[in-house]
Amino acid sequence: MPATSPPLCLLRLSALGDVTHVVPLVRTLQGAMPGTPLHWVIDKAGHKLLDGLPGVQFHVYDKKTGLAGMRALRREFPGGGFQALLQMQVAARANLLSAFIPARRRIGYDKSRSKDLHGLFINERIPDRPGIHVLDAIGSFCEPLGFKQTEVSWDLATPPEAHDWARAQWQDDGRPVLMISPCSSHQRRNWYAERYAALADHAASQGWRVVLCGGRSDLERSTSDAILAAMRHPALDLVGKDTLKQLPALLARAQLVVTPDSGPMHIANAVGCKVLGLHAASNPARSGPYSDRRYCVDRYDDAARRYLHTPAAELKWGTKIEFDEVMSLITVDDAIAAFERYRADHPN
Repeated sequence: MPATSPPLCLLRLSALGDVTHVVPLVRTLQGAMPGTPLHWVIDKAGHKLLDGLPGVQFHVYDKKTGLAGMRALRREFPGGGFQALLQMQVAARANLLSAFIPARRRIGYDKSRSKDLHGLFINERIPDRPGIHVLDAIGSFCEPLGFKQTEVSWDLATPPEAHDWARAQWQDDGRPVLMISPCSSHQRRNWYAERYAALADHAASQGWRVVLCGGRSDLERSTSDAILAAMRHPALDLVGKDTLKQLPALLARAQLVVTPDSGPMHIANAVGCKVLGLHAASNPARSGPYSDRRYCVDRYDDAARRYLHTPAAELKWGTKIEFDEVMSLITVDDAIAAFERYRADHPN
């Protein structure tokens, strides 16, 4: 279909969970503005996850390239510029990068979510709605354009060969799968290897297959090794063996994914897998699995009272409580109780 209006540009560089949250907005825009070309300025990891997303032209920015990379990126854009920029990131680097994107309308966050001089780089703002999930805040970026995000749908453009790879990792013998993705990029959000092991052993004793997944970092490898060493039952170790394109397919094979607040949490949610989220450092109402938080462990209020001496309800929305040992507030019994809630809801 030929373009009927000037192109639109989205800017969201990271992290994996947040770029996943942008996909429903893409679907909303495509439904509301058919024929409008969509461009997305994204980082390398996000592009590896979403490359091939239908109807989107990606422009990849590598933060290592600095200002030279920003100038080079500008040369990729359409000559006539964009009808609007949706500036969905408030970090200083993203704000500076946005200045290289030619657009008359520059839509950014409301004042309560702004920082790092965000207001200097935009000329319109989304509505100020405190107390909403990150995905709903991102979805609000279509409202200055005259639309509402009333449905949330994903399609992460996972290719068939990624599903083939995931199916080849273990034979489906009818056992449900508990997948453990143990690490966030924020180390203080991470739970403890011996506690993961205790939960995994409990699941295995109930007839579940346990699978570990994760990236190639030293932290993820050492954490997974410690979990495996502490377990009494066997587990399938897939840590460092998948690509970002294969990860959604891998997560989709699980019945339940255990993880702290992390990219895999939101990718699992996007592919329809239930999530046992481990929350003490962050608020699950803001950044937990969007579709279903019934199986999350929520110790955020306990953390707020212990470390900030304030009830969570009185904190600024989005406050992180990333202190040493904050995740110790989540006990093995908490996680087993969440696991058993899932089993009670899914007896077959």
